[in-house]
Amino acid sequence: METDHAARDLRIVVGRIARRIRQMYAIADATNDITFTELAVLSRLERLGPSTSAALAESEQVTPQAIGTALGALDRRGLVVRGPDPRDGRRVVTRITESGRRALDDRTHAVTERLERALDDALDAGQRRTLAEALPLLERFADRL
Repeated sequence: METDHAARDLRIVVGRIARRIRQMYAIADATNDITFTELAVLSRLERLGPSTSAALAESEQVTPQAIGTALGALDRRGLVVRGPDPRDGRRVVTRITESGRRALDDRTHAVTERLERALDDALDAGQRRTLAEALPLLERFADRL
């Protein structure tokens, strides 16, 4: 019974947070038409390095077509580059470019500043530590979904 309530409450609160973060990303740079999926792809490439489109689709839990569309748009704008995998020339891998890093950094910086202000306003130092300590658990949980 306790798990039922926790799952329901987690779904509600994470949904609210996700919607608000998406809104922040949209507001952060309204002149730049990078979609949320494109930002997720850039972020994953920045953190984990070059990847195939199939691996990106799986990790982002979207269709291969959605990743293909996102990669095509990012490639046309010079934010990623695609080429043969150095270990297996039959596969195509995508890498983030310096322009892609700058676009991601600009958007991420603006959103992170807003999140920091919200954390400072809403939580005291002990609560912020508790939240920080819970983040690895949330990451592990997200990997299992």
